[in-house]
Amino acid sequence: MTTGFTVFGTAIGPCGLAWRDDLVAGTSLPSTGLPARMAKRFPDAVEGPPPPSMRPAVDGIVALLAGAREDLTAIPLDLEGVPDFHRRAYEVARTVPPGKTVTYGDIAHRLGLPGSAQAVGQAMGHNPFPIIVPCHRVLAAGGKDGGFSAHGGVATKRRMLVIEGALADEPTLF
Repeated sequence: MTTGFTVFGTAIGPCGLAWRDDLVAGTSLPSTGLPARMAKRFPDAVEGPPPPSMRPAVDGIVALLAGAREDLTAIPLDLEGVPDFHRRAYEVARTVPPGKTVTYGDIAHRLGLPGSAQAVGQAMGHNPFPIIVPCHRVLAAGGKDGGFSAHGGVATKRRMLVIEGALADEPTLF
């Protein structure tokens, strides 16, 4: 089994991607000390350039965060160890295109489990594949931000939604 990770530049800062063989094992949004965080999260992985099988994932993330309407649904994910409910919630979230949003409740309904919006929120909070599984496109009821467990919290979520055109650019305060 080949495992590795890479840190690469994007329009919002350096992101990380880890792989096992030809599957994405996890991604990370920008944060301080990202290489060390990736190494801790994937202790068997060696940092290095991504293999050819991972180039579409890296290139797609870079393009999406630069404002392209990139479709990342074909990127294969290593779902080993991911609970079944989370997998199903991630599958639904992956159908939400750039520039669009849904609510936790919408995903719960699509899963045939109305009333499980909170469980969907918890699944999104444990998403090991941010950006590829676009948990940032999943909002709370009434279009409220909800939470965002990635570094930078809701501000990062909103920034990504602005880049994708799902939110109007907010005025800058001086």
